This record gives sequence, structure tokens and C-alpha cells, in this order.
Amino acid sequence: MMSRHLVVLFFSFFLAIRPSYTRHAPYVMRISCGARKDVHIPSTNTLWHKDFAYTGGIPANGTRPSLITPQLNTLRYFPLSEGPENCYNINRVPKGHYSVRIFLGLVEDPNFDSEPLFDVSVEGTQIYSLQSGWTSHDDEQAFVEVLVFLIDGTASICFHSTGHGDPAVISIEILQVDDRAYYFGPAWGQGTILRTDKRLNCGAKDPKFGADYNVDHWGGNRFWNPITTLSESANHTINTTHSIKYASSSPNFYPEALYQSAIAGDDNQDLTYRMEVDPNRKYSIWLHFAEIDPSITDVGQRAFDIIINDDVAFQDVDIVSMSGGVYSALVLNKTVAVNGRTLTIILHPTKGHALISAVEIFEVVVAESRTLLDEVRALQMLKSALGLPLRFGWNGDPCVPQQHPWSGADCHFDRKSSKWVIDGLGLDNQGLRGFLLNDISKLRHLQSINLSGNSIQGSIPPSLGMITSLEILDLSYNFFNGSIPESLGQLVSLRRLNLNGNSLSGKVPAALGERLLHRASFNFTDNAGLCGMPGLSKCGPHLSIGAKIGIALGSCLALLLIFTCLTCWWKRRQNIIRAQRIAAREAPYAKARTNSSRDIQMTRHHGNEIARTASERGPSLLS
Repeated sequence: MMSRHLVVLFFSFFLAIRPSYTRHAPYVMRISCGARKDVHIPSTNTLWHKDFAYTGGIPANGTRPSLITPQLNTLRYFPLSEGPENCYNINRVPKGHYSVRIFLGLVEDPNFDSEPLFDVSVEGTQIYSLQSGWTSHDDEQAFVEVLVFLIDGTASICFHSTGHGDPAVISIEILQVDDRAYYFGPAWGQGTILRTDKRLNCGAKDPKFGADYNVDHWGGNRFWNPITTLSESANHTINTTHSIKYASSSPNFYPEALYQSAIAGDDNQDLTYRMEVDPNRKYSIWLHFAEIDPSITDVGQRAFDIIINDDVAFQDVDIVSMSGGVYSALVLNKTVAVNGRTLTIILHPTKGHALISAVEIFEVVVAESRTLLDEVRALQMLKSALGLPLRFGWNGDPCVPQQHPWSGADCHFDRKSSKWVIDGLGLDNQGLRGFLLNDISKLRHLQSINLSGNSIQGSIPPSLGMITSLEILDLSYNFFNGSIPESLGQLVSLRRLNLNGNSLSGKVPAALGERLLHRASFNFTDNAGLCGMPGLSKCGPHLSIGAKIGIALGSCLALLLIFTCLTCWWKRRQNIIRAQRIAAREAPYAKARTNSSRDIQMTRHHGNEIARTASERGPSLLS
């Protein structure tokens, strides 16, 4: 067994010393929750972006529960009135492996709960439940940290109320790390999340982050808690300034200073570290060593067994032999299943004293399968169209974490696609308004829809007929209008249909009537305009679709003809009126011309009469 471990260790050793290569800087996103502008902290030369990408909540002044919490003055808290789950959804995150860290806070207001207790999930998987006492200035309880693969371009971080105060968050960090960081065996990968439980720097005096050690950015910005003694053991610390070989190497990039201090046992006693854990979980344990004791100069001068929960994990560990020399870093990893509530690590010396430089302990969390993306989007559109009350929340993933599914949405795990799907909607008597979208058909696994007792308006979407798995459809006591879509007759699995108490009209599709022969239960009452089913009024002569189209086209042509005739009549009438107006304007001049002509004619006539009289009288006597 020992030879098998040595093969793995030497393989890891050669991976660690492989040649370095130039690559781009890792992705970094730091959010100061509740901040209205970017914040720069000079002491750490760190830029925190102003608050964004949240689904709800309220910004407020915050109190830092620990000295290691970033020096930020604001936070965002999420009252239960805005829903039981609220999230940060950060987009445009490159595909890769990430360290995600959330610093928790307290609202600076005496009226708020002094210690809210809530759950935290990342990418739909619950990673932590805050326990009573987390605000007791324990540095390791001031934040929640995981290593997770982000593969779809987004990072989803959600906070779930448990009824014990409002979740409050000071900051969020998303730091890209090496794709092979913390590889622990075949179970490692995209389906696994590592939650940081402990990270101890043995023999160190002060807590430090990776930035304090000036470590490679691809190692993240890990927090190392100092420890100077191990319980149940007689021990002492060792420190050195000597350089350490193979420390800051790919893929984990540990700080060199991590190996420049250590705890060593006294009088050949065991070094023992014991901690409480959650039962029936897996834990990945990473143990760090470097031979920095000047009295040890060669192979065979120090050896010890490593025992984890009574099982020998590594036998006769010789740091000098396994690391390649003195002042050389050695990392051993073992992943174990823990059935009880205690994890115990014992370094039992077989030659000389035992020695250790650092300890890392991660809980191995199996990542939840997500809900089909099309169905999540359809629910979000339905939320908007129906005006879903804020108290529902409906943020994050509707089905996972399984401890916090969305209220009103029933989930089912589809083994064929290895995804969660929505098979039921139960939103009756919830004060919903708005209308149903055709996109509801994207919830193609629905078996039951109950939206009764609301104030939903508009027509029933024909796309409901595409949800072939639908067995129960209850839209009763709303304000639906229009006719019942013919497509509902295609729902061969439909057993119960309640459309009573609406404003529907027209003939009930004949295909639905045929479903009654298959013991289906339908209710169409309290719809004054419906006809064609037992219990409803009789319908008039039924016209085929072709006849309806012909009547519609004939009506359109008749209307067009009437419009054309009216237009012609109107234009002719306008011409007559215009002619009368012109004649009226010219009448005085015409009368004057008429009188003048008559006078001339009368004058001429009078002259002729005088001439004719003289002629008749004969020649003049005077002449």
C-alpha cells in the first residue's frame, strides 16, 4: 500500500516541477455589497466593485464580525418579505475553476437580529448552514469559501432564509484558480465542490491571506489561520528564514512562508488534531511538510505514521526522502468518509519527533444537477407576466438546492437528461394578475397546472395544447375571455379541466367533448357565452372554418364596395356644391349685362319705329 502512495506522490512531485509557461492573468471579481460606488482599499491595494447583479435586498451600513473581514462599510441584507431566496447572478464569467468566498456581516441597527442564521448555496448546491455562534469573532466563521467549476458563463450565489433573521452579506469574491488545483482523485471534477472547513498555518503567529505572502495570483487569495499548539500534545514551534524549494508550484501555488514554520512533537509524543464535523460526509485532507529542523540533515532521521480516524493513511513518512531533501515542500492528500461527528488526525512518530507545517481540510460536496435552462427561463417570464408577489422570491434555481425549492413549483428529476424539470404549478388563490404567455408551453413536462382563484386576464394560450403530459388544468375563477382553444382537444392525457367562473365564449371544441367518454372531468359553468356541451346553452348553426373565411372575405369586399360608392358620391356632391358657389359669385355681373343689352335693343327698336313712321307719312312739306 505504501508503494502505491509513493507512486502517486512522485507523480504529483513531477507535476509540481514541470516548466512554467506564460499565461493570462486570472479572472478576478470583487463586489462590495451595498456600495453605491467602487471602493479602493489602500492597505491591500484592492479594488472592490460597487454593488450589482443582485435580485433584491436592501443596502445598509454594516458591522464586520471579524478583523479579517474586508474593510468595507456597507452590506446588503435580504428581508423575508422579498422572498425566501435571493441571489447574486454574475454574468460573463470565463469558464474555469474558481475560489468563491462570501464574507458575512451584521446590519448596523439595534432593531435587527444580532446573529441571523441562513443557508448559502453556490451554483444551486447548498454549501453551508450558518450555526449559532458564528459571530463570536472566530475568523474562520466570518466567511464561506468553496472551490467550484463555473462552466456556463455565470456565477450564481444565493442566500436562503430559515426564519432566523435576514441574511446579510458584506462582500463576494470570485477568483480564478488553476484548473487542476486541489485534484484529489477520480471523484474530483465539475461534479464536485470543495468547501473550505479549516486552513491552518502551524507555528505561525498572525493570520494572513495569500496576498500578504505575495503568492502567485493563480493560487487565489487563501486565508491561513495561525496555530501554535496542537491539543492533547506536548509540542513546540520551529521557524526558519531559509528558502523552501517546490513551494509555490502549479497547480496549487502555496506560499513559501507556509513551510517556514512548523509544530514539532516533544518526547516522541503523538501530534493530534481533532475537530467536529458533520456526519456522513467526505473530507479531503491536505497535510503540508518541510524539513526545517536544522538537526535533521539526511534521510532516515525522522519518520512517522499518519492516522486518520483510526486508519493508517500514510506509513513511515520520511519528509527528506519524499520531498527530495531538506527545506523542500511536501504535500500529502487523503480523502476519507466520516460517519461520526469527529475527525481526528494523528502523527505518530516511529523515529524521532513528528512535525507538520500546515493543514487544509475541505468538505467534499457533490454538486446538484440543475434545472433545465429553458424551463427556468419560462418560469421567470411567467413570474413577470403574472405579477408574482415578492414574497415568493423565485430567484436562483427552482429545484435546487433541494432544501429550498421554489414555492408553487413542483420538481421531478429526469434521469434521461440528468436534469430537474417542472412537473407541477400550484399558484391558486395567490392574487395573481396579468396574463398567461404562450411561453408556458416551454414547461413541457407539466402534469398539473392550478391557477384558480386569481385575477388573470386575456385569452387562454393555444400553446397549452403542446404540453402533452398535462393531466390537470384548473383555470377556474379568473377573468379569461375569448374562446377555448381547439388545441386543448389534443391533450389526450387530460383528466380534469376546470374553466368555470370566467368570461369565455363560443363553442366548446368537439374534441374535448369526446374526452368525456374517457371518464375525464370538465367544468365549463359560469361562462355566459359558452355553448355546445351538456349544461351549457345550445349553439347556433355551426360553420366550418372555410365558411367562416368565405364570410369574412365577402364582408371585406362588401365593405370595400360601399366605401368606394360613398367616396364617389361624396366627390360628385362636392363638385355640385363647388359649381353652385361659382354661379352665385357671378350672378350680379350677369344681371348687369342682361339689362344693358335690353336697353340697347329697346333703343334700336324705338329708332326703327320713328323711321318707319316718317316713311309712312310721305315727304316733308317744308322741303
